[in-house]
Amino acid sequence: MQDDTKQAVLKRLGRIEGQIRGLSKMVAEDRYCIDIVTQVSAVRAALRRAEDEILKDHVAHCVTGAIRSGDEDDQQQKIAELMDVIARTSR
Repeated sequence: MQDDTKQAVLKRLGRIEGQIRGLSKMVAEDRYCIDIVTQVSAVRAALRRAEDEILKDHVAHCVTGAIRSGDEDDQQQKIAELMDVIARTSR
């Protein structure tokens, strides 16, 4: 992972960690269920954004590197991995 992407993802994950702690506190305090569900949705959206950043970095460097290398086995592996993760994350 490129350093700038890594730092951005770590920063985003730190904010998500805070959101999760906030969710735990909301549950412990018996907050209104709809408010909790709304916050869960916000956490999921934040995780999707982190996932998108990581996938963009992977395509920009790992997949592109495999294509440029000319190594057909590596190309096939990277493309298969990418298609598998896209299929799993779109469910």
